[in-house]
Amino acid sequence: MKRVVVVGASSGLGRCIALGLARQGKQVAMLARRRDRLDAAVREAGGGAVAIECDVTDETSCRNAVAQAADALGGIDGVVYSTGVITIKPLDQMDAAAWGKLFATNVTGAALVTAAALPHLAQAGGSAVYLSSISASGGPPWPFVGGYAASKAALDKLVEAWRVEHPSIGFTRLTIGDCLGGEGDSATGSLVGNDPEHISQAVAEWQRLGYFTGHFIDVDHLVDVTIAALHCGASSAIPSLTLVPRAPATTALLEK
Repeated sequence: MKRVVVVGASSGLGRCIALGLARQGKQVAMLARRRDRLDAAVREAGGGAVAIECDVTDETSCRNAVAQAADALGGIDGVVYSTGVITIKPLDQMDAAAWGKLFATNVTGAALVTAAALPHLAQAGGSAVYLSSISASGGPPWPFVGGYAASKAALDKLVEAWRVEHPSIGFTRLTIGDCLGGEGDSATGSLVGNDPEHISQAVAEWQRLGYFTGHFIDVDHLVDVTIAALHCGASSAIPSLTLVPRAPATTALLEK
């Protein structure tokens, strides 16, 4: 596993994973919309990393970006789809535009990137890892993020479908709990763009229900688990991994 494409690598968990891969000597294509942040991430990653602009909501952009990544890396052994948006809002206030934005990024984008990377992954006997959420299928419903959870549940089924239709490639769903990411641009920005009042109401309700404990996954642990899943390849792929925070330590659970 030497040549990896990380989608959503300009910030948050995707940036953390891309930098972690680069530190281990992998060739990394960092894909995202924001070129300035991509360039900064590539500078931090050092040699072997390349920045490629990609809008996952645009089919042509996905196809071209993956082709550029394959050319730059000399092929593709692995893909990490970390891109995701979250809408914190009561379900009865979700309009068509809000639903469309969630699914375009969290589900359709994953399908478009995978389709573009498929020939390269098949040739390499490679792997693809998709970041999902504990809110989708790992517990009771979370109020105020029902739309997000629904999109991540759809992503989970999408990964399963890819696995059945293309058994020569390893597909892993990596479900994660609360994680703040790293520092600066590597910090998780999932709350950005949401109504502060809705955020406040949501956090209060999550705390009341005991969902939001204040414990977070160590981002280095997340990076290690992601890299381990990629290294499994098609022959020994792990279908599903769940990583959740536990006080005082973070524990990885393997779902079979």
